[in-house]
Amino acid sequence: MRSRKTNIFYGIDWLLVLCYFLLIFVGWLNIYSATITNEDISIINFSTEYGKQLVWICLSIPIILLILLFEAKFYEKYASLIYLVSLLFLVGLFVVGKNINGATSWYDFGVFSLQPSEFVKAAVALAIAKLVSEKQFNLNKITNQAQALLILFIPATLITLQPDPGSALVYSAFVFVLYREGLPFYYITIGFIAAFLFVATLYFGFLYTLLGSFLLFLVILLYFVLYRKKALKKGWMKISGIFLISALFIFSVNFVFNNVFEQRHRDRFNILLGKTTDVKSIGYNTNQSVITIASGGMTGRGFLEGERTQGNFVPENQTDYIFTIVGEEWGFIGSVVVILLFVIFLLRILQVAERQKSKFSRVYGYSIAAIFFTHFTINIGMVIGILPTIGIPLPFFSYGGSALWGFTVLLFLFIRLDANRSYEW
Repeated sequence: MRSRKTNIFYGIDWLLVLCYFLLIFVGWLNIYSATITNEDISIINFSTEYGKQLVWICLSIPIILLILLFEAKFYEKYASLIYLVSLLFLVGLFVVGKNINGATSWYDFGVFSLQPSEFVKAAVALAIAKLVSEKQFNLNKITNQAQALLILFIPATLITLQPDPGSALVYSAFVFVLYREGLPFYYITIGFIAAFLFVATLYFGFLYTLLGSFLLFLVILLYFVLYRKKALKKGWMKISGIFLISALFIFSVNFVFNNVFEQRHRDRFNILLGKTTDVKSIGYNTNQSVITIASGGMTGRGFLEGERTQGNFVPENQTDYIFTIVGEEWGFIGSVVVILLFVIFLLRILQVAERQKSKFSRVYGYSIAAIFFTHFTINIGMVIGILPTIGIPLPFFSYGGSALWGFTVLLFLFIRLDANRSYEW
Protein backbone atom coordinates (compact mmCIF):
# COMPACT_ATOMS: atom_id res chain seq x y z
CA MET A 1 0.00 0.00 0.00
CA ARG A 2 1.38 3.41 -0.98
CA SER A 3 1.92 5.87 1.86
CA ARG A 4 1.47 9.63 2.00
CA LYS A 5 5.23 10.09 1.90
CA THR A 6 5.28 8.88 -1.71
CA ASN A 7 1.84 10.12 -2.78
CA ILE A 8 0.36 13.38 -1.48
CA PHE A 9 -3.01 12.43 -2.97
CA TYR A 10 -3.30 9.27 -0.92
CA GLY A 11 -6.49 9.12 1.15
CA ILE A 12 -8.06 12.37 -0.05
CA ASP A 13 -11.83 12.55 -0.51
CA TRP A 14 -12.37 12.70 -4.25
CA LEU A 15 -16.09 13.52 -3.96
CA LEU A 16 -15.23 16.79 -2.21
CA VAL A 17 -12.58 17.49 -4.83
CA LEU A 18 -15.12 16.81 -7.59
CA CYS A 19 -17.67 19.16 -5.97
CA TYR A 20 -14.97 21.82 -5.69
CA PHE A 21 -14.05 21.73 -9.38
CA LEU A 22 -17.69 21.49 -10.49
CA LEU A 23 -18.60 24.58 -8.48
CA ILE A 24 -15.57 26.46 -9.81
CA PHE A 25 -16.35 25.48 -13.42
CA VAL A 26 -20.02 26.48 -13.20
CA GLY A 27 -19.04 29.66 -11.38
CA TRP A 28 -16.53 30.59 -14.08
CA LEU A 29 -19.12 30.06 -16.81
CA ASN A 30 -21.33 32.61 -15.09
CA ILE A 31 -18.45 35.07 -14.66
CA TYR A 32 -17.72 34.62 -18.38
CA SER A 33 -21.34 35.35 -19.23
CA ALA A 34 -21.42 38.40 -16.95
CA THR A 35 -18.25 40.05 -18.25
CA ILE A 36 -17.90 39.09 -21.93
CA THR A 37 -18.41 41.89 -24.45
CA ASN A 38 -18.84 42.04 -28.21
CA GLU A 39 -15.16 42.99 -28.53
CA ASP A 40 -13.97 39.82 -26.76
CA ILE A 41 -13.21 37.12 -29.30
CA SER A 42 -11.12 34.72 -27.21
CA ILE A 43 -11.58 32.85 -23.94
CA ILE A 44 -7.87 33.30 -23.26
CA ASN A 45 -7.93 37.06 -22.73
CA PHE A 46 -6.25 37.92 -19.47
CA SER A 47 -7.21 41.57 -19.63
CA THR A 48 -10.83 40.64 -19.00
CA GLU A 49 -12.36 39.69 -15.66
CA TYR A 50 -13.20 36.18 -16.83
CA GLY A 51 -9.61 35.84 -18.03
CA LYS A 52 -8.23 37.01 -14.69
CA GLN A 53 -10.53 34.58 -12.87
CA LEU A 54 -9.16 31.79 -15.02
CA VAL A 55 -5.64 32.76 -13.95
CA TRP A 56 -6.68 32.68 -10.28
CA ILE A 57 -8.28 29.28 -10.81
CA CYS A 58 -5.05 27.95 -12.33
CA LEU A 59 -3.01 29.46 -9.48
CA SER A 60 -5.27 27.61 -7.02
CA ILE A 61 -3.63 24.37 -8.13
CA PRO A 62 -0.19 25.13 -6.60
CA ILE A 63 -1.96 26.37 -3.45
CA ILE A 64 -3.74 23.00 -3.22
CA LEU A 65 -0.51 21.09 -3.80
CA LEU A 66 1.27 23.14 -1.14
CA ILE A 67 -1.47 22.42 1.40
CA LEU A 68 -1.39 18.68 0.63
CA LEU A 69 2.40 18.64 0.85
CA PHE A 70 2.45 19.41 4.60
CA GLU A 71 1.66 16.75 7.16
CA ALA A 72 -1.74 17.11 8.85
CA LYS A 73 -0.07 17.39 12.25
CA PHE A 74 1.62 20.59 11.08
CA TYR A 75 -1.68 22.47 10.91
CA GLU A 76 -2.68 21.42 14.41
CA LYS A 77 0.74 22.18 15.90
CA TYR A 78 0.98 25.67 14.44
CA ALA A 79 -2.72 26.60 14.50
CA SER A 80 -2.20 29.28 17.16
CA LEU A 81 0.74 30.81 15.32
CA ILE A 82 -1.22 30.87 12.05
CA TYR A 83 -4.05 32.64 13.87
CA LEU A 84 -1.74 35.29 15.34
CA VAL A 85 -0.09 35.96 11.99
CA SER A 86 -3.52 36.37 10.38
CA LEU A 87 -4.43 38.99 13.01
CA LEU A 88 -1.23 40.89 12.20
CA PHE A 89 -2.27 41.01 8.55
CA LEU A 90 -5.64 42.47 9.58
CA VAL A 91 -3.97 45.08 11.80
CA GLY A 92 -1.56 45.97 8.97
CA LEU A 93 -4.49 47.09 6.83
CA PHE A 94 -4.97 50.13 9.06
CA VAL A 95 -1.41 51.20 8.19
CA VAL A 96 -0.86 50.29 4.53
CA GLY A 97 -4.25 48.97 3.39
CA LYS A 98 -5.93 50.06 0.18
CA ASN A 99 -9.42 51.56 0.30
CA ILE A 100 -11.84 50.06 -2.22
CA ASN A 101 -15.54 50.95 -2.21
CA GLY A 102 -15.26 52.60 1.18
CA ALA A 103 -13.51 49.72 2.98
CA THR A 104 -9.79 49.47 3.78
CA SER A 105 -9.74 45.70 3.32
CA TRP A 106 -7.02 45.18 0.72
CA TYR A 107 -3.26 44.99 0.30
CA ASP A 108 -2.24 46.45 -3.04
CA PHE A 109 0.62 44.64 -4.80
CA GLY A 110 0.40 46.62 -8.03
CA VAL A 111 -0.76 43.98 -10.49
CA PHE A 112 -3.24 42.51 -8.01
CA SER A 113 -4.76 43.06 -4.56
CA LEU A 114 -5.37 40.62 -1.71
CA GLN A 115 -8.11 40.72 0.91
CA PRO A 116 -6.71 39.06 4.07
CA SER A 117 -10.13 38.62 5.69
CA GLU A 118 -10.83 35.85 3.16
CA PHE A 119 -7.88 33.85 4.52
CA VAL A 120 -8.42 34.69 8.20
CA LYS A 121 -11.51 32.46 8.26
CA ALA A 122 -9.31 29.40 7.82
CA ALA A 123 -6.94 30.62 10.55
CA VAL A 124 -9.85 31.15 12.96
CA ALA A 125 -11.24 27.70 12.14
CA LEU A 126 -7.82 26.17 12.93
CA ALA A 127 -7.55 28.14 16.18
CA ILE A 128 -11.03 27.12 17.34
CA ALA A 129 -10.32 23.49 16.48
CA LYS A 130 -7.01 23.66 18.36
CA LEU A 131 -8.59 25.17 21.47
CA VAL A 132 -11.63 22.89 21.63
CA SER A 133 -9.58 19.72 21.02
CA GLU A 134 -7.22 20.36 23.94
CA LYS A 135 -7.40 17.90 26.82
CA GLN A 136 -9.57 18.93 29.77
CA PHE A 137 -11.21 21.66 27.66
CA ASN A 138 -14.86 21.96 28.61
CA LEU A 139 -17.22 24.50 27.08
CA ASN A 140 -19.42 24.41 30.16
CA LYS A 141 -16.78 26.47 31.96
CA ILE A 142 -17.10 30.25 31.72
CA THR A 143 -13.35 30.76 31.26
CA ASN A 144 -13.25 28.32 28.35
CA GLN A 145 -16.31 29.93 26.78
CA ALA A 146 -14.58 33.32 27.06
CA GLN A 147 -11.44 31.99 25.34
CA ALA A 148 -13.41 30.56 22.43
CA LEU A 149 -15.54 33.67 21.97
CA LEU A 150 -12.46 35.91 22.20
CA ILE A 151 -10.87 34.03 19.29
CA LEU A 152 -13.93 34.98 17.24
CA PHE A 153 -14.38 38.48 18.64
CA ILE A 154 -10.91 39.85 17.79
CA PRO A 155 -10.90 39.23 14.00
CA ALA A 156 -14.62 40.09 13.74
CA THR A 157 -13.93 43.45 15.40
CA LEU A 158 -10.89 44.22 13.24
CA ILE A 159 -12.87 43.42 10.09
CA THR A 160 -15.86 45.48 11.24
CA LEU A 161 -13.57 48.48 11.75
CA GLN A 162 -12.34 48.37 8.13
CA PRO A 163 -15.44 48.71 7.81
CA ASP A 164 -16.65 45.38 6.42
CA PRO A 165 -19.47 44.19 8.71
CA GLY A 166 -20.66 41.68 6.12
CA SER A 167 -17.45 39.66 6.32
CA ALA A 168 -17.44 39.99 10.11
CA LEU A 169 -20.95 38.52 10.30
CA VAL A 170 -19.60 35.18 9.06
CA TYR A 171 -17.90 34.59 12.41
CA SER A 172 -21.27 34.25 14.14
CA ALA A 173 -21.53 30.86 12.39
CA PHE A 174 -18.88 29.47 14.74
CA VAL A 175 -21.38 29.62 17.62
CA PHE A 176 -23.15 26.60 16.12
CA VAL A 177 -19.83 24.74 15.93
CA LEU A 178 -19.14 25.52 19.58
CA TYR A 179 -22.68 24.40 20.47
CA ARG A 180 -21.97 21.09 18.71
CA GLU A 181 -18.95 20.72 21.00
CA GLY A 182 -20.73 21.58 24.27
CA LEU A 183 -21.44 25.33 24.39
CA PRO A 184 -24.68 25.90 26.37
CA PHE A 185 -27.73 26.46 24.17
CA TYR A 186 -28.59 29.75 25.84
CA TYR A 187 -25.83 31.46 23.80
CA ILE A 188 -27.72 30.68 20.61
CA THR A 189 -30.96 31.73 22.30
CA ILE A 190 -29.39 35.05 23.29
CA GLY A 191 -28.20 35.55 19.73
CA PHE A 192 -31.65 35.00 18.26
CA ILE A 193 -33.28 37.24 20.89
CA ALA A 194 -30.74 40.00 20.20
CA ALA A 195 -31.35 39.74 16.44
CA PHE A 196 -35.12 39.84 17.00
CA LEU A 197 -34.93 42.86 19.32
CA PHE A 198 -32.61 44.65 16.90
CA VAL A 199 -34.99 44.23 13.96
CA ALA A 200 -38.08 44.92 16.12
CA THR A 201 -36.56 48.18 17.40
CA LEU A 202 -35.77 49.34 13.88
CA TYR A 203 -39.23 48.43 12.64
CA PHE A 204 -41.52 49.39 15.54
CA GLY A 205 -39.30 51.95 17.26
CA PHE A 206 -37.63 52.08 20.67
CA LEU A 207 -40.74 52.84 22.74
CA TYR A 208 -43.02 50.14 21.34
CA THR A 209 -40.32 47.45 21.47
CA LEU A 210 -39.48 48.35 25.07
CA LEU A 211 -43.19 48.32 26.00
CA GLY A 212 -43.65 44.93 24.33
CA SER A 213 -40.65 43.52 26.21
CA PHE A 214 -42.01 44.88 29.48
CA LEU A 215 -45.43 43.27 28.88
CA LEU A 216 -43.71 39.96 28.09
CA PHE A 217 -41.72 40.31 31.31
CA LEU A 218 -44.96 40.82 33.27
CA VAL A 219 -46.57 37.77 31.64
CA ILE A 220 -43.57 35.58 32.53
CA LEU A 221 -43.57 36.96 36.06
CA LEU A 222 -47.30 36.30 36.42
CA TYR A 223 -46.83 32.72 35.21
CA PHE A 224 -44.22 32.07 37.90
CA VAL A 225 -46.41 33.71 40.56
CA LEU A 226 -49.41 31.52 39.69
CA TYR A 227 -47.75 28.22 38.87
CA ARG A 228 -44.12 28.14 40.01
CA LYS A 229 -43.78 30.15 43.19
CA LYS A 230 -40.85 28.11 44.48
CA ALA A 231 -38.89 28.66 41.26
CA LEU A 232 -39.73 32.36 41.41
CA LYS A 233 -38.01 32.76 44.77
CA LYS A 234 -34.75 31.54 43.26
CA GLY A 235 -35.10 32.91 39.75
CA TRP A 236 -36.78 36.31 39.99
CA MET A 237 -33.44 38.11 39.95
CA LYS A 238 -32.40 36.28 36.77
CA ILE A 239 -35.71 37.12 35.08
CA SER A 240 -35.39 40.77 36.11
CA GLY A 241 -31.77 40.84 34.98
CA ILE A 242 -32.69 39.47 31.53
CA PHE A 243 -35.32 42.20 31.15
CA LEU A 244 -32.89 44.95 32.20
CA ILE A 245 -30.22 43.70 29.79
CA SER A 246 -32.83 43.50 27.02
CA ALA A 247 -33.95 47.07 27.80
CA LEU A 248 -30.36 48.32 27.62
CA PHE A 249 -29.86 46.49 24.34
CA ILE A 250 -33.05 48.00 22.88
CA PHE A 251 -31.87 51.43 24.04
CA SER A 252 -28.51 50.92 22.28
CA VAL A 253 -29.96 49.83 18.92
CA ASN A 254 -30.64 53.30 17.56
CA PHE A 255 -27.22 54.54 18.68
CA VAL A 256 -25.46 51.64 16.95
CA PHE A 257 -27.64 51.94 13.86
CA ASN A 258 -27.06 55.68 13.51
CA ASN A 259 -23.43 55.94 14.60
CA VAL A 260 -21.74 52.60 13.84
CA PHE A 261 -23.50 51.58 10.63
CA GLU A 262 -22.69 53.50 7.46
CA GLN A 263 -25.47 55.20 5.53
CA ARG A 264 -25.48 52.46 2.88
CA HIS A 265 -26.07 49.84 5.59
CA ARG A 266 -28.87 51.89 7.14
CA ASP A 267 -30.51 52.36 3.76
CA ARG A 268 -30.45 48.63 3.03
CA PHE A 269 -32.09 47.75 6.35
CA ASN A 270 -34.74 50.42 5.85
CA ILE A 271 -35.55 49.07 2.38
CA LEU A 272 -35.76 45.48 3.63
CA LEU A 273 -38.05 46.49 6.50
CA GLY A 274 -40.26 48.44 4.13
CA LYS A 275 -39.58 51.78 5.82
CA THR A 276 -38.14 53.18 2.59
CA THR A 277 -39.01 52.45 -1.03
CA ASP A 278 -36.04 53.09 -3.27
CA VAL A 279 -35.59 51.22 -6.53
CA LYS A 280 -33.40 53.83 -8.21
CA SER A 281 -30.40 54.21 -5.91
CA ILE A 282 -29.57 52.06 -2.87
CA GLY A 283 -32.33 49.54 -3.61
CA TYR A 284 -31.60 49.39 -7.33
CA ASN A 285 -29.41 46.28 -7.27
CA THR A 286 -31.82 44.19 -5.21
CA ASN A 287 -34.82 45.25 -7.27
CA GLN A 288 -33.06 44.50 -10.56
CA SER A 289 -31.75 41.24 -9.14
CA VAL A 290 -35.26 39.98 -8.33
CA ILE A 291 -36.56 41.05 -11.75
CA THR A 292 -33.61 39.40 -13.53
CA ILE A 293 -34.04 36.08 -11.74
CA ALA A 294 -37.79 36.09 -12.42
CA SER A 295 -37.18 36.76 -16.12
CA GLY A 296 -35.48 33.38 -16.48
CA GLY A 297 -38.72 31.50 -15.96
CA MET A 298 -38.62 27.72 -15.61
CA THR A 299 -35.86 26.79 -18.07
CA GLY A 300 -33.95 30.06 -18.53
CA ARG A 301 -33.05 32.06 -21.59
CA GLY A 302 -29.90 30.08 -22.38
CA PHE A 303 -26.16 30.54 -21.93
CA LEU A 304 -25.08 34.05 -23.04
CA GLU A 305 -28.70 34.78 -23.96
CA GLY A 306 -29.70 36.68 -20.83
CA GLU A 307 -30.88 40.09 -22.00
CA ARG A 308 -30.67 41.67 -18.57
CA THR A 309 -27.32 40.03 -17.85
CA GLN A 310 -25.82 41.20 -21.13
CA GLY A 311 -27.41 44.61 -20.62
CA ASN A 312 -25.78 45.02 -17.19
CA PHE A 313 -29.08 45.76 -15.49
CA VAL A 314 -27.55 44.45 -12.24
CA PRO A 315 -24.25 46.33 -11.68
CA GLU A 316 -21.27 44.20 -10.65
CA ASN A 317 -23.29 41.02 -11.22
CA GLN A 318 -20.07 39.05 -11.53
CA THR A 319 -19.42 39.44 -7.79
CA ASP A 320 -22.05 39.42 -5.03
CA TYR A 321 -25.03 39.21 -7.42
CA ILE A 322 -23.72 36.45 -9.65
CA PHE A 323 -26.65 34.16 -8.83
CA THR A 324 -28.86 36.49 -10.91
CA ILE A 325 -27.09 35.11 -14.00
CA VAL A 326 -27.93 31.57 -12.95
CA GLY A 327 -31.57 32.57 -12.52
CA GLU A 328 -31.90 34.35 -15.86
CA GLU A 329 -29.87 32.10 -18.14
CA TRP A 330 -30.56 28.74 -16.50
CA GLY A 331 -33.99 29.42 -15.05
CA PHE A 332 -35.64 27.82 -12.04
CA ILE A 333 -34.43 24.33 -12.97
CA GLY A 334 -30.81 25.45 -13.33
CA SER A 335 -31.00 27.41 -10.08
CA VAL A 336 -32.27 24.33 -8.25
CA VAL A 337 -29.43 22.25 -9.73
CA VAL A 338 -26.84 24.76 -8.50
CA ILE A 339 -28.44 24.88 -5.05
CA LEU A 340 -28.51 21.07 -4.90
CA LEU A 341 -24.82 20.99 -5.83
CA PHE A 342 -24.08 23.28 -2.89
CA VAL A 343 -26.26 21.12 -0.62
CA ILE A 344 -24.41 17.95 -1.68
CA PHE A 345 -21.12 19.75 -1.07
CA LEU A 346 -22.16 20.86 2.43
CA LEU A 347 -23.61 17.47 3.38
CA ARG A 348 -20.43 15.76 2.25
CA ILE A 349 -18.32 18.05 4.44
CA LEU A 350 -20.52 17.17 7.43
CA GLN A 351 -20.34 13.46 6.59
CA VAL A 352 -16.57 13.57 6.32
CA ALA A 353 -16.33 15.57 9.55
CA GLU A 354 -18.31 12.91 11.41
CA ARG A 355 -15.93 10.13 10.42
CA GLN A 356 -12.86 11.85 11.85
CA LYS A 357 -10.92 10.10 14.59
CA SER A 358 -9.25 13.36 15.57
CA LYS A 359 -11.38 15.92 17.43
CA PHE A 360 -9.26 18.68 15.90
CA SER A 361 -10.18 17.54 12.38
CA ARG A 362 -13.86 17.12 13.27
CA VAL A 363 -14.18 20.59 14.76
CA TYR A 364 -12.37 22.12 11.80
CA GLY A 365 -14.70 20.28 9.43
CA TYR A 366 -17.80 21.59 11.17
CA SER A 367 -16.28 25.07 11.17
CA ILE A 368 -15.81 25.20 7.42
CA ALA A 369 -19.28 23.72 6.89
CA ALA A 370 -20.69 26.58 8.98
CA ILE A 371 -18.68 29.16 7.02
CA PHE A 372 -19.71 27.81 3.60
CA PHE A 373 -23.35 27.52 4.70
CA THR A 374 -23.39 31.11 5.99
CA HIS A 375 -21.91 32.49 2.77
CA PHE A 376 -24.29 30.45 0.65
CA THR A 377 -27.42 31.29 2.65
CA ILE A 378 -26.75 35.01 3.05
CA ASN A 379 -25.70 35.51 -0.57
CA ILE A 380 -28.71 33.70 -2.04
CA GLY A 381 -31.06 35.38 0.44
CA MET A 382 -29.62 38.78 -0.48
CA VAL A 383 -29.97 38.18 -4.22
CA ILE A 384 -33.62 37.11 -4.01
CA GLY A 385 -34.45 40.06 -1.73
CA ILE A 386 -35.26 38.35 1.58
CA LEU A 387 -32.07 39.54 3.31
CA PRO A 388 -30.38 42.96 3.25
CA THR A 389 -27.48 43.52 0.87
CA ILE A 390 -24.53 42.55 3.05
CA GLY A 391 -21.83 42.01 0.48
CA ILE A 392 -20.31 38.58 0.93
CA PRO A 393 -19.38 36.36 -2.03
CA LEU A 394 -21.03 33.15 -3.18
CA PRO A 395 -18.32 30.47 -2.70
CA PHE A 396 -16.49 29.52 -5.92
CA PHE A 397 -18.91 31.61 -8.02
CA SER A 398 -18.23 35.25 -7.26
CA TYR A 399 -15.44 36.97 -9.15
CA GLY A 400 -12.26 37.59 -7.16
CA GLY A 401 -8.97 35.90 -6.46
CA SER A 402 -8.92 36.46 -2.69
CA ALA A 403 -12.33 34.85 -2.18
CA LEU A 404 -11.49 31.91 -4.46
CA TRP A 405 -8.15 31.26 -2.78
CA GLY A 406 -9.63 31.75 0.70
CA PHE A 407 -12.34 29.15 0.06
CA THR A 408 -9.78 26.85 -1.54
CA VAL A 409 -7.56 27.01 1.53
CA LEU A 410 -10.56 26.40 3.81
CA LEU A 411 -11.59 23.27 1.94
CA PHE A 412 -8.25 21.67 1.17
CA LEU A 413 -6.95 22.06 4.69
CA PHE A 414 -9.88 19.87 5.68
CA ILE A 415 -9.26 17.44 2.83
CA ARG A 416 -5.65 17.19 4.00
CA LEU A 417 -6.72 16.57 7.61
CA ASP A 418 -9.23 13.95 6.49
CA ALA A 419 -6.60 12.12 4.43
CA ASN A 420 -4.74 11.48 7.67
CA ARG A 421 -7.72 9.93 9.48
CA SER A 422 -6.39 6.35 9.23
CA TYR A 423 -3.27 7.26 11.19
CA GLU A 424 -2.86 7.79 14.91
CA TRP A 425 -1.98 11.33 15.89
